[in-house]
Amino acid sequence: MAMLAIHTPQDVRKFAVKTSTDMDLRKLRYFVAIVDAGSLSKASERLHIAQPSLSQQLAAMEADLGLALLLRNSQGIAPTEAGNTLYRGARQLLRQFDQLRAEVTSSVGDEVGRVTIGLPTSVAALLAAPLVRAVRQRHPGIHLHVVESMSRSLDEQLASGRLDFAVLFRDAESRGIAAFPLLRDALAFYSKRGSAAASAVTSIRQLDGVPLVLPGPGNGLRQLLERAFARAGASLNAVADVDSLPALMELASGGEVGTVLSRGLTGLAGAHGLQHFAMLDPDMHRTVSLCWTTSAVGSSAIDAVRHLVVEHCRSLRLEGGWDGALEIPPGLSAV
Repeated sequence: MAMLAIHTPQDVRKFAVKTSTDMDLRKLRYFVAIVDAGSLSKASERLHIAQPSLSQQLAAMEADLGLALLLRNSQGIAPTEAGNTLYRGARQLLRQFDQLRAEVTSSVGDEVGRVTIGLPTSVAALLAAPLVRAVRQRHPGIHLHVVESMSRSLDEQLASGRLDFAVLFRDAESRGIAAFPLLRDALAFYSKRGSAAASAVTSIRQLDGVPLVLPGPGNGLRQLLERAFARAGASLNAVADVDSLPALMELASGGEVGTVLSRGLTGLAGAHGLQHFAMLDPDMHRTVSLCWTTSAVGSSAIDAVRHLVVEHCRSLRLEGGWDGALEIPPGLSAV
């Protein structure tokens, strides 16, 4: 089956017609579940279907298409290139059918459907709870699914179609991903109150050789710090790579190491016995943007949640709920 590009409702209808002749929606749901689970055994548990039966359904799909959709190895399964194409198209198609069914059967009289949004851990600490409350209050027909993870994982989930949109730390569009700046997130140095590391650090130069716990080298914050230390001629002493916000704070609260995180986390950090010092270096901030794939099929429910994200980020910045949140610079346009 040649895959169709899905960008508009007309594309969805074309794909639906093609799909009905080659495989039904049930098989597509099975395939998506298998990829999401990463193994047939886990998918069979989630779907409450015997694994041999699920394997037969997958084999039938591969036979119909004349293509291998999954690669099997000791770690589980992963989609082939053709499988990735089918996975992205299937998720969009299934989302459209589910949205249509929700709209037809709903009596709420408002936007309805499921919306999945990705938030980095530091942003989720500030935005997740008020966003969920706002969606429940203003759009009770929307079922919101908030995925909290590290930025690198959210990038991958957005590209694969698992997320309708995400809030990410980036200031420019990339291939297939639209990015609309919301605000700038200033950074701060965190250390235990009264510890040897708790001096008034306000610049990168003062962190020369100071033991730090930071996210791993592939993380956007880590890359920003590596560049800043290099420009300042300072030595970055990362004693451990930790891709977990709670673990970073717990380690810093021990008093032997410090960390650099968003200034927006000052309230949460205070609960861990940490104090913060604003980093005054002009480049010590990250652009927070609303991002989605340019090929994604939108809906009124997605637009409604996206609007609420923009509204709440603006309110947090203007009302002081996001410590260190700055206006975006000239030349970048906020949503």
